Parts: sequence; C-alpha cells; structure tokens
Amino acid sequence: MKKNEYFKEIEKIYKEIKVDIKKRLEEFKNTWEKGSNKDIHLELSFCILTPQSKALNAWQAITNLKKDDLIFKGSAEELVEYLNIVRFKNNKAKYLVELREQMTKKGKIITKDFFNSLPTVYEKRDWIVKNIKGMSYKEAGHFLRNVGFGADVAILDRHILKNLVKLEVIDELPKTLSPKLYLEIEEKMRKYCEFVKIPMDEMDLLLWYKEAGVIFK
Repeated sequence: MKKNEYFKEIEKIYKEIKVDIKKRLEEFKNTWEKGSNKDIHLELSFCILTPQSKALNAWQAITNLKKDDLIFKGSAEELVEYLNIVRFKNNKAKYLVELREQMTKKGKIITKDFFNSLPTVYEKRDWIVKNIKGMSYKEAGHFLRNVGFGADVAILDRHILKNLVKLEVIDELPKTLSPKLYLEIEEKMRKYCEFVKIPMDEMDLLLWYKEAGVIFK
C-alpha cells in the first residue's frame, strides 16, 4: 500500500475542503437524529431514483413529489409523471409505491422506526439489499451514508471505482460488480482509508467533489 502522485492531488483538495466535508456529514447525522419517519423515508426513496441518473435530478423529483403530497399516497401512474428527469421512470415509480407499502404499518410510515430496530449498519444494509426492489449494495450504502451511518460502508459507483484505480487501490475498473466483488473492493477501500487516515465517508465525498466540483448527497 502506498501514497501515489494522484493521492497527493487528492490530499491537497482534502485539506482545502475538509471542514465542508465534515459539516456535510454532520448534516447527514442530523437528518437521522432530528428527522421523522417521513424524512427518513424521503432519503430512502431518493436512493431508489439515483441509479444511472443524476443525484440532483433524483432529489428534485423527490422534492416535487413531496411538495404535491404524492410521495406518501400517489399511485405509480401519478408518480411516474414526476420522474421524467430520471432514467427507468416506470420501474422506479413502481418501486417507490412498493417501498411505501413495505414501510407502512397501521396507516403510518415507519421507516425510521424500522431501521432503528436493526442494530448494526451491516444488518440495515443487508435488509435493504434483500428486500427493497431497485436497491443494491451501492444504493443501500448511499442511503445509510445520507442518514449518518456511512463511516464504514462504501458507495461504489463508477466515479469512485475510477478513482480507486487511479489511487492504485484496485487494478482495473470491474466490468460487472457482483455482491462478492463489491464487498472485496469495499474492504480494500476501507484498509486504504485507514492507511491514508481519511474516513471512508469523507473519502467518498472528497472523490465525488473531485469529479463533480460539489459536495451534495
């Protein structure tokens, strides 16, 4: 394991925006600590919309659905009208409705209460991967990071994987990412982050900033 020239470039950016990254992660924690069941449900719904779509567009769609009071009671046909700015809108509309049904008990959304009942971040993630349509390890990790549980899980999208190649954490960009390979790369990233002393959730936001020039979610 070594710090290559590319890491020096990343490290320079980290020193410049470290305060902003930590502030953003604190905001994520506050979302969980101060958020309601419905607030947490919105975050989970957002991560269903992100695959192969821009995060900004996905969040805009969620914001519009919330504003028009449809995210918690609209049909798939009604929701799809709001999803033109994300890919696979028909499937994702169905997934949102199914998620809402999974997370409703006695007529009330229980998303935060439900995830509170799963003790560890890994149990939370495994449940999502096994039970929520449209969410893999990447989307599950994204949700968990956005509600303050991201310190020890990776969000391995193409941007992050590309940077892991440049940092020499992995040898090449994987053509496909099986669950087994995902967890293997996550472990390599975890060890690398420990080595360079940048927490994994901070590294994710840092590499995203390097690609997009913005610290979003």
